[in-house]
Amino acid sequence: MNTTSGKKQAKKPKPTLSKHELKEIYRKSFHLSSLIVPFSYRYLLNYDKSLAIAILLPLALIAVIFELLRLEHKTVKRIFYRLFGIMLRKHEMADLTGASYLLTSSVFTITLFPKEIAFIALSFLALGDTFAAIFGIRYGKRKFKGSYKSLEGSLACFVSCFTYALLFNIHPGMALIGALTATFAELSKIPVDDNIKLPIVTAIVMSIASIVIPVKL
Repeated sequence: MNTTSGKKQAKKPKPTLSKHELKEIYRKSFHLSSLIVPFSYRYLLNYDKSLAIAILLPLALIAVIFELLRLEHKTVKRIFYRLFGIMLRKHEMADLTGASYLLTSSVFTITLFPKEIAFIALSFLALGDTFAAIFGIRYGKRKFKGSYKSLEGSLACFVSCFTYALLFNIHPGMALIGALTATFAELSKIPVDDNIKLPIVTAIVMSIASIVIPVKL
């Protein structure tokens, strides 16, 4: 007679996230706050390109200079790690952080592209990149070959970007093109930081598409 008959089988504990995964989710949740850049450009500065650049360019320069000091001087490095170490990736220990790249790409995106496209492209960076990481970490089971990124994460990136664009009355065709471009840019293996790659590539493709498709309804 089976001695375990009639007894409930012990439930298997649900897999918990690793320390690295929790750190990445925390980092990306904070990354979502970068929506302040496109929202400020649109609502506070009323798409005043000159004023936006006058604010962002000094911030980007200060960030880059501080980071270069951080890479060269132990005291600055120690202070920086004490304040922001929890959000740093391994490669950022010897490179610029995503924040510096984000500020730099914001300057270029606002300078080079039409206001609505710049707003959407920078929003896609904050939104799509965040949702791709969080959903990819939490639910990503179908990994792309040779990559740590997943189908689930890419779908989250696309859906969040496409929905967001529609909420701001972007033409559905343009929203589709922009969201697909942002998703492929985030997924691509082009050796450029996502904070540079995603908004610039998205803005370029949307600008080309705007020749035949209106940006807004």
